[in-house]
Amino acid sequence: MSTDQVQSDVIDEKQKQELIQKYDRESNVRQNLGKWIWIAAIIGISLTSFHLYTGLRGTFGSLMQGAVHLGSGLALIYILYPINRRASKKIGVPFYDAILALASLYCCFYIVWNYDYLTSAVLFGFSTHDQIVALAAILLLLEATRRAVGMPIVIIAVLAMLYGVYGSASWLGVFSHPGFTWESMATRLFFTTESIFGTPIQVSSTFIYLFLLFGVLLVRTNIGQFFNDIAFRLTGRYTGGTAKAAVVASGMQGMVTGSSVANTVGSGSFTIPMMKRAGFKPEFAGAAEASASTGGQIMPPIMGAAAFIMAGYVGIPYSELIIYALIPALLYFLGVFLGVHFEAKKQGIVGLPVSELPTFRSFITRMDMILPLVTIIGLMLIGYTPTYAALWGILAAFVISLLRKETRPTLLGTLDIMEKAARTAVPVIAACATAGIIVGIVVFTGLGGVLARGILVLASGNFFLVLFLTMVACIILGMGLPTTANYVVTATVAAPAILLFDVEPIAAHMFVFYFGIVADITPPVCLAAYAGAGIARGNPMRTGVTAFKLAIAAFIIPYVFVMNPVLLLQDWTFATLLPPLITAIIGMVAISAAIMNFFVDRTKILERFALVTGGIMAVYPNDIWISLGGIGIIAIVGLIQYFRKKNNQTPDQADTATA
Repeated sequence: MSTDQVQSDVIDEKQKQELIQKYDRESNVRQNLGKWIWIAAIIGISLTSFHLYTGLRGTFGSLMQGAVHLGSGLALIYILYPINRRASKKIGVPFYDAILALASLYCCFYIVWNYDYLTSAVLFGFSTHDQIVALAAILLLLEATRRAVGMPIVIIAVLAMLYGVYGSASWLGVFSHPGFTWESMATRLFFTTESIFGTPIQVSSTFIYLFLLFGVLLVRTNIGQFFNDIAFRLTGRYTGGTAKAAVVASGMQGMVTGSSVANTVGSGSFTIPMMKRAGFKPEFAGAAEASASTGGQIMPPIMGAAAFIMAGYVGIPYSELIIYALIPALLYFLGVFLGVHFEAKKQGIVGLPVSELPTFRSFITRMDMILPLVTIIGLMLIGYTPTYAALWGILAAFVISLLRKETRPTLLGTLDIMEKAARTAVPVIAACATAGIIVGIVVFTGLGGVLARGILVLASGNFFLVLFLTMVACIILGMGLPTTANYVVTATVAAPAILLFDVEPIAAHMFVFYFGIVADITPPVCLAAYAGAGIARGNPMRTGVTAFKLAIAAFIIPYVFVMNPVLLLQDWTFATLLPPLITAIIGMVAISAAIMNFFVDRTKILERFALVTGGIMAVYPNDIWISLGGIGIIAIVGLIQYFRKKNNQTPDQADTATA
């Protein structure tokens, strides 16, 4: 491929933004706010200032903290997000959206102004005015969520509320319950900490927002380019080096961004043209970037927003959660890395010349860029709260940005960062609040326990079938819901079914978390893969299928750590950890080789079948003899291919291979 062709593959900032808006609903904002840009800036800066203040001085009560958080977020959504895509090109904000923004502020700040009265009204009853405010707030929340997040989660929330009101119908059978009136349901959803202002919003209004601000500020330091350079230096000269570098770089960037589509577009705009130049097909280049970028949501230390909520649900400190999540995340990226390696070997794609790689000297002059990440990780590991760690990380990132002229923000630049953090956060706020409605209905009606028992009955008590049905539910929900909302719903509905088998809570919750995330690269609705295809100019569905194949580890690892939570560092020693870890890696090598159709040599049909069988046997965690049998099958296939390849080589090829 010529230099001109490579240049034509590189997309500019406008094209990147168009791709993000096309495949990421959360980025589909008004293109020209006109004079309203100042109102949006004031609300965004005020919201960020509020979280910095409460992070430093301590948060208010859960209901009051959440009310300020949600009210400001909803108002900002109505200013930023149009009623439909056609309206996004119009200048300014229409009067009806201005009214909706003011109404959102009024409904939520009604809690702040009447906090003492409302906390007592829970016991003594709510007035008609209270009921109207609650109903209006719920409607405003649902419409804001539709605009910023999408319709699927709104449909589920509406169905949940209909079930809450009309659940006494006899035809519902075992799913029936006494039912609520619209008024009582609305006040319970909005004026208590059991639903809209439950755990998701409580976590969002404390440290998720601060970590999002940290991510925005860290991007300002150009750490993304630093990660790319490190990745290319480490892997660029080896077989398929450009694709391997994309996997490593996306994993590191994912620690900061936590967004599948945004990471795919941001990192992929650089890595995908490089992969195509090396000889990878457009569909493979887009898929490699998408699968690696999606894994960013499971990569400590920051992961996706849902991980913070998981810590609250499971009842463990976030500093412990990131340690438990490390081995599965590394296994995921190893799986993608292996897929890239085998594809490169099959295609005969070599690495880049060392002269084209970044120098070690260039890293030394930029090593300060990792200080903010080191600060956050270090403080959490020695026992400080995520809020405290995030504040110091924000300070460190800000100081680092001052060290270089090209990243040094002015006063207006600093305010822009504060506003951008709010813009990044509002879809998460809406998703958390709407997911809270669903969770509230599930808890109020006892639906969670009924569904868990229903899954158990449907699976006839078979543990593997329960896991499979839960996986399918998570993937289907993930095709329409953002990761945060998907996790909240499945953790409430599906995880209890797994817990009936005395599974470790962290393993059950991590299981649903993983499968909610991989929906972004699971056809037919694989938005991260479609974004990668847009950059690579490849076929979207083929890109999605290839991304699914590359990320096959994500469909294996959760089963392994549910059956043997030692991979999540539960009650582990080196003696108990090493055998399942080693067999899992060997099994992933075999399965990846079978899927990519190359091991030592191109695989034949029977060899692929044997590799898959041996790989599944190897990763089986609770019987070492089954694992050893699988490893034996893999070794036999490897030897067969080795001798076949050796016998098929010409003398010149053999000399070259030896050299």
